[in-house]
Amino acid sequence: MINKLACLSIALLASSAAMAASGESSDPASELPVTQYEYGMELDIQKVISVTPKPDTCDVVPATMIYVDSHGDTQRLDYRAMGNCLGG
Repeated sequence: MINKLACLSIALLASSAAMAASGESSDPASELPVTQYEYGMELDIQKVISVTPKPDTCDVVPATMIYVDSHGDTQRLDYRAMGNCLGG
């Protein structure tokens, strides 16, 4: 029984390492086509699914928003945002 568990653990680790090496991800958002936001772009956002949390920095940082448009399609938007500038 222990040998079967050890073999299963090794197989899972190997498959995870193979996925990481091949660039595959279990994150469904990584499979969405990326739209790069440009100033003035009109967006069709009906429901926001997620937004990248902003780090505590006074710099402009990359961010991503996943949303559903009026056609029911899930979209990914990459943009730049100001971090949470604390005391700087």
